[in-house]
Amino acid sequence: MRILLMHPNFPAQFVHIAAALGHDSKSQVVYVTQREEGSIPGVNKILYKPSREVRPETHPWVRNTEKAVLEAQAVYRELANLKTKGFVPDVIYGHSGWGPTLYMKDLFPQAALVCYFEWFYRSHGSDCDFDPSEPVTPDLEASIRIKNGPILLDLYSCDHGVSPTNYQQSQFPEEYRKKISVLHDGVNTDFHKPNLGAKLVLPELQLDLSHVDELVTYVARGMEPYRGFPQFIEAMAILLKRRPNCHVVIVGAERVAYGRDLPDGKSYKQLMLEKVDIDMSRVHFTGLLSRVDYIKVLQASSVHVYLTRPFVLSWSMLEAMSSGCAVVASGTAPVKEVIEDGVNGLLVDFFSPTQIAATVEEALTNKERVDKIRVRARETILERYDLRKLLPRQIDLLQQVVNAKHHKS
Repeated sequence: MRILLMHPNFPAQFVHIAAALGHDSKSQVVYVTQREEGSIPGVNKILYKPSREVRPETHPWVRNTEKAVLEAQAVYRELANLKTKGFVPDVIYGHSGWGPTLYMKDLFPQAALVCYFEWFYRSHGSDCDFDPSEPVTPDLEASIRIKNGPILLDLYSCDHGVSPTNYQQSQFPEEYRKKISVLHDGVNTDFHKPNLGAKLVLPELQLDLSHVDELVTYVARGMEPYRGFPQFIEAMAILLKRRPNCHVVIVGAERVAYGRDLPDGKSYKQLMLEKVDIDMSRVHFTGLLSRVDYIKVLQASSVHVYLTRPFVLSWSMLEAMSSGCAVVASGTAPVKEVIEDGVNGLLVDFFSPTQIAATVEEALTNKERVDKIRVRARETILERYDLRKLLPRQIDLLQQVVNAKHHKS
């Protein structure tokens, strides 16, 4: 099978499928991306770069669309050149919304196009209007409607789609859902596994918490409202006053990955540490970590907190469960697809730092109950999200789409 993978980042969601097919002598794998760093054996990486940035004078509502078209144009040019050298894919598998997939049906009309549909934007009923303190303005409604333009083109053009969770698939227009299979990327349960009695020591950061018996962990790409960072800091301020031996480790970048930046240029970390009285001698910010150090954090965790608006479900929550963490998570729709309260995790009100703190304290106190939750959390991932089960299904799905395309031809 000749497969063309597409994502501005590398290897992103396609890391496992690229590695598996890269090792298959019967497959030819090309990965089109903007990211220069990184390589995968057997994968031919093709770099592209848009000819220019989005112009400042472009109407704000269509800047995302212009960016997508610029990316699509750059990808088309690189792949048109590759096509002249004889490469024509059987299947194209690309992440929708960024742009690279937009013109693939024109360049490779005989290829099957499969799109990874992560999110469909809505101004009401999911992430955007979740926080009542952030009302949806007419400008925001209009920009969100237009932002779906490239995704709608992919929904129309693709032969099939993939969405990682039922909740994420449910956000797409009903008339297109029949084209989208729910199939998660999968969790490497051999890597993300428990290590009973593990203590956290990160020499490169000069962080030694080997003496700590109560360790609360939090992981996110950015420190932002979408992942409940403000509520988490407020909850930890309460908790640390009650638990004098407890420490908190926060993994992530001091930036906004989703949603809007603060108008004054401050980070949410700066805002919350100015606002909240918290014992900083027991709060440890690690920044982004290597995968090896990241798993050490999860394995040493006494309680792991995961908060999210109704939005894309983070890999980190599933990886924490696979690592045997006791997860305290927001009772929002994407989380409730995986966690049953009191069975394989504990659910809390996203907006209640008091309840978050109390539930974490309960988990720290009631270790016998929590140990059962840890075991069930790991079992949930092994049963439903194990990469060893899901990766063959992903490859089979691509082959099925190719076969169906050829049958129609």
